Amino acid sequence: MPVCFPPVADNNITRMIIGSMPGIASLNANQYYAHPRNAFWKIIARLFDANYPFQNYEDKLSLLLKNHIGLWDVFASCDRDGSLDSDIKNAVLNDFESFLKNHPKVTTLYFNGNTAYKNFTKSFQINMLQLYPLPSTSPANARLTFEEKIKAWEAIKTA
Repeated sequence: MPVCFPPVADNNITRMIIGSMPGIASLNANQYYAHPRNAFWKIIARLFDANYPFQNYEDKLSLLLKNHIGLWDVFASCDRDGSLDSDIKNAVLNDFESFLKNHPKVTTLYFNGNTAYKNFTKSFQINMLQLYPLPSTSPANARLTFEEKIKAWEAIKTA
């Protein structure tokens, strides 16, 4: 049963990016968005004028935190063969109520794909937050070009 990673957060975050559940490549690497064809880190680097590829995983996380952005997944654990969100079963949600109480500066959540957005909004009624579904950065989301994904993800710079 895959288990999500701990949240990437500090006391200065004002925004969170919420995914669904790490895929096989990420679980094996013990890193968020480790699949080489996932566009997440390439998009983040472009939006915040960072050098890509990053030198290491810590540089990736530091870039997010420097920009007051946290990172976590909607699911704490699930059953899934492979990495597709459509194969997630028996999902257990992360405790966002407690997390957000401990991070009161967070006002905006951005969702990396529809699975994260739909499951969060179906399960949590948290007022005073702005919620933005964004297109998945996964290579399985081939309906949008990289440039189209960049355009949509520019929303994370404005909050």
